[in-house]
Amino acid sequence: MQHKRAKYHLGQVVRHRKHPFRGVVFDVDPEFSNTDEWYEAIPEDSRPAKKQPFYHLLAENDQSFYVAYVSEQNLVADYSGEPVDHPDIPDLFGAFHDGSYELHFQLN
Repeated sequence: MQHKRAKYHLGQVVRHRKHPFRGVVFDVDPEFSNTDEWYEAIPEDSRPAKKQPFYHLLAENDQSFYVAYVSEQNLVADYSGEPVDHPDIPDLFGAFHDGSYELHFQLN
């Protein structure tokens, strides 16, 4: 059995390759774990492979903040050094240093 490690870690700031948003990783699924309806809503020519890590992000763009679910192939590390402005960050994370937030909760 082959094991794939997630490229990005909890608390890391990332940005989407194609769409203008960035976010903080707060959870990782080893492979797609959302609904079929969600997956089918993505245009077929843009649909990511299911057998890769998918990341839950506290995301922001120029207009708003939200929670995003993004495949690893569609993310890149954010090296701007800027924190993410999402109101839920203090509930999950501590201080921001060097492109990542400190974990503010216990992992199982």
